[in-house]
Amino acid sequence: MKHTISVLVEDRFGELPRIIGLFSARGQVIESLTVSPTLEAKISSLTIVTSGDEPTIEKMVKVLNKQVRVLSAFDVTKLDHIEREMAFIKVKVNSETERQKVLNLASVFNAKVVDASEEGFIIEATGDCNTVRGLITALKPLGVQEVVRTGAVAIQRLPEAAEKMVSGF
Repeated sequence: MKHTISVLVEDRFGELPRIIGLFSARGQVIESLTVSPTLEAKISSLTIVTSGDEPTIEKMVKVLNKQVRVLSAFDVTKLDHIEREMAFIKVKVNSETERQKVLNLASVFNAKVVDASEEGFIIEATGDCNTVRGLITALKPLGVQEVVRTGAVAIQRLPEAAEKMVSGF
């Protein structure tokens, strides 16, 4: 099963390779890794997507939390959270019909055109990994030339957000 692990770590030289090494040493494959600064200087946020069963992931989170410069680590998969990734998709078009198909697909997937020329488009897609993958798959027959993806970022929902969504705000 896929798991998303959120880690807050001191932003120091060598920390990222050390954390990656912890996964590698335990045979855990990192499917995506996103690193970003936080509001607090010298602290970085890591979002790591990996696969494994519950006991394996729980053990990995415990190992991370024992590290000196790791401030916190937890599996957000178990929590009510929002998870997204972003992709740029470069699509070549050969005709007006293909051009319209690309624009229609972008619209269906709530993606937007960020660059356009007579030869094609660069589409920006944001959503969960299945949405982004779905758009890429739909565009492939039309001439996808290049894809660049960010990997997942995740954040725990606000406590009252779930209640508001159920009650309709």
